[in-house]
Amino acid sequence: MSARLIDPALVAARRDRLRGALQTAPFDQVIALSAANFDYATGYRSVSATVHGISPLAALLSSDELLVVGPVSDSAPGFDAGLVEGDFLAYGRFFFESDGGAAEATRLVEQNADYAAGIAAAVLRLGLGSARIGLDERACPAPLRAQLAELLPGVEFVNASDWFAGVRAVKLPGEVELVERSARIVESAIIAGIAAAGVGVTEAEIASVVAAHMVSSHTEPRFIVVTSGPRSALADAYATGRALEPGDLVRFDVGGMYEGYWSDLGRTAVVGEPTARQTAYYDAILAGEDAQFALAAPGVPAEALFDRAIEVVEGTGGPTPYRRQHCGHGIGLEVYEAPIVRPDSPAPLEPGMTFCFETPYYELGWGGMMVEDTLVVTDDGIRLLTDRARGLTVIPA
Repeated sequence: MSARLIDPALVAARRDRLRGALQTAPFDQVIALSAANFDYATGYRSVSATVHGISPLAALLSSDELLVVGPVSDSAPGFDAGLVEGDFLAYGRFFFESDGGAAEATRLVEQNADYAAGIAAAVLRLGLGSARIGLDERACPAPLRAQLAELLPGVEFVNASDWFAGVRAVKLPGEVELVERSARIVESAIIAGIAAAGVGVTEAEIASVVAAHMVSSHTEPRFIVVTSGPRSALADAYATGRALEPGDLVRFDVGGMYEGYWSDLGRTAVVGEPTARQTAYYDAILAGEDAQFALAAPGVPAEALFDRAIEVVEGTGGPTPYRRQHCGHGIGLEVYEAPIVRPDSPAPLEPGMTFCFETPYYELGWGGMMVEDTLVVTDDGIRLLTDRARGLTVIPA
């Protein structure tokens, strides 16, 4: 998979949106810690964050400054991706060499002792030792929080995680394009997987087709769930060597990342003609998702969408009771973003929000099925970003 860097103009537009939101925030500067929030502010995605599962970087943003704190190992790739050399404060030990010895990354070893020391150095460099600063608290482990309190006793930190989520919830047009591109690639990959399926073909073989299609389209596979027969009820489970048999439900739940933006899509197929129950249940969950599409519009609370999906699935021949913890979620730089479509979510939809709506059903011993699609909220409704193979696809037996 060839590397693809996000459009610098979109990075600048996202940063401008953060700075615009700072004007009415309860703080004048903010520190991004999570991989998604750091990416939104800087445009840099760290391989180290993917490998270790914890972002090792921080971005200190003010109305006119952006300082980045990160391990030395992220300095050279960060500069290659557009981070400004003089505004990168490094910590830890890693060794880059240079023919002429002049490269900035070769001089950053042990500039700061650790992550907390780097963040403190950035704060003090901007003269903010007694400021009120927004902090990405959800991505700030307790030990790091304690270190920052010790190193910066004059700083008042305010929880800014919800602030970041609110800024990122409404997507810029360029972000919507990337969400759609990511979703369309996964949609095509699932269709390719269905085309490769048949009696005797294994889940793992189908999953490999899906993965190959994603990679060839410059999308990083993040999860590929292909489960069949009774295993289709296992929700998030890896594909195995189980071979497809006549009558099997085959459930796809696939997610990938394109230029930092997530996709998450669900489809269902059946090997041979479906039974009456398979048809009735699938028709019901599809009707439930369609009912969400019809209701969704600016101002509609997320919880109303949930209620409508449950009502329609139960009222159109589906499983009763139809029990779900949610029927959708926002999507963007993270696979699950606010708001979540669930009973306790009064948050209203806004134009520019991107969602995945979904109505899965899992019955152990019988099977599972799902349909999940991506959409963007418009001024007067929604626009689907995925719309192919939404029916119960029949795989020839």
